[in-house]
Amino acid sequence: MVNDFKLPTDGRLMARVLLIDDDAELLALLADYLVEEGFVVRVESESERGIAQALTGDHAIVVLDVMMPRLNGLEALRRIRQRSTVPILMLTARGDDVDRITGLELGADDYVPKPCTPRELVARIRAILRRTQVASGPEPSDGMLVSGGLLMWPAQRRAEWGGEALQLTSTEFSLLEVLLRHVGSPVSKNELSERALGRPHARHDRSIDVHLSSVRRKLGTLPDGRSLIQAVHRQGYQLLKE
Repeated sequence: MVNDFKLPTDGRLMARVLLIDDDAELLALLADYLVEEGFVVRVESESERGIAQALTGDHAIVVLDVMMPRLNGLEALRRIRQRSTVPILMLTARGDDVDRITGLELGADDYVPKPCTPRELVARIRAILRRTQVASGPEPSDGMLVSGGLLMWPAQRRAEWGGEALQLTSTEFSLLEVLLRHVGSPVSKNELSERALGRPHARHDRSIDVHLSSVRRKLGTLPDGRSLIQAVHRQGYQLLKE
């Protein structure tokens, strides 16, 4: 199984998933379940080979364990993000907020705490893939979202700011899209989490804050020094009208 694809046996063909984890028993369990759900699965037990596979562009999503030998998952994530925006779902130790936040800061789209059930993992994978699916064909003329110098083409998962392309992860794109659709009005963290992460916002979960901090850095500041994205006390976040 390792270093090879596992294909559905009933004719279904869904997205290709790359699993990177050194736990052979867990890999087998997750891979078998994903195949049963119709996914095409490749597994890698070493970070270096996993990085190489993630950079081929052959996979719709990467599931990456933080606790990897020799080259840990966070360093693998950093190297992948230097060259690719492929969606990445991190497997983190339950209660390890440091690794979780670091992973999000490095560009992970979301995380699942271990031990996790295969069903939970599939639900997270599907939530990410639903929001990252690129529509085929040309974008309809009314599909573009605009606010000042910010332009977004949601169907193509493409965005520009000040005439320059924005390099956003799938989650960053989804969050910015939600804010743009409500430009000038605050959006609660719960709505942002539901619509961008596909799950309810949990108390003390800093995922939204970390992702939006990264988006802020990529947008830079307005001429008056303010960020285009503002935190609104007890209400969430708001994209300023220009």
